[in-house]
Amino acid sequence: MHMNQQPAIDLSRVSKWFGSHQVLLDVDCNVAKGEKVVVCGPSGSGKSTLIRCINRLEKHEKGDIRINGILLQDDTVYSVRRDIGMVFQSFNLFPHLTVEENCMLAPVSSGVTSRVQARDLARNYLERVRMIDHASKFPAQLSGGQQQRVAIARALCMQPKIMLFDEPTSALDPEMIQEVLDTMTNLAVSGMTMVCVTHEMGFARSVADRVIFMDKGEIVEEGTPDEIFSSPKTDRLVSFLSHIKTAT
Repeated sequence: MHMNQQPAIDLSRVSKWFGSHQVLLDVDCNVAKGEKVVVCGPSGSGKSTLIRCINRLEKHEKGDIRINGILLQDDTVYSVRRDIGMVFQSFNLFPHLTVEENCMLAPVSSGVTSRVQARDLARNYLERVRMIDHASKFPAQLSGGQQQRVAIARALCMQPKIMLFDEPTSALDPEMIQEVLDTMTNLAVSGMTMVCVTHEMGFARSVADRVIFMDKGEIVEEGTPDEIFSSPKTDRLVSFLSHIKTAT
């Protein structure tokens, strides 16, 4: 990142507790505009909590989070969220709405666009994720991979500057994973700022500018994919990599 360029995401000594259990421990991290960051780590390491704090789905108790220079706090949540799209493990599509209507809903209900503009946006992004031929179908008529691609299009319809992914392929059957990863790869190539929690190490190797390894609520190591996968420096990362598929 250029020294004078403001980071898209800047976390300074961020801590988070669930009851008496501390799930984030003074986390320092920043993501440059246009950077693709993959966050990995064992279950319970705090990685999903970290990205959920970035758009205030979870409220951190200590430290500062800035999104495009804006301090994330109660009175800035709405303006910050307009710049952030998020895709979850579960697709969360409305079953009674068509694919196109699911994509149109947020832009229209938030007052960002008219229905006509929202339909154009929906069709544009459905085309981008190769789901335009399914625009009039309902979610139940789609495979899991197709539903997740619609969920990505839906997030893009709000025209975010940052996309967050929380294990977007973990609920999918194996044969459906690649179509979602291909969609995410195309998005990365377009220059979108992305933070992705995933165990898909092949995706991390091919797409990520940087990989962050978390364990027990803290960032243990970070580096390029080659540094993380080929030259791990800590026993904790070596142990993690020995238990996970690292296919290229």
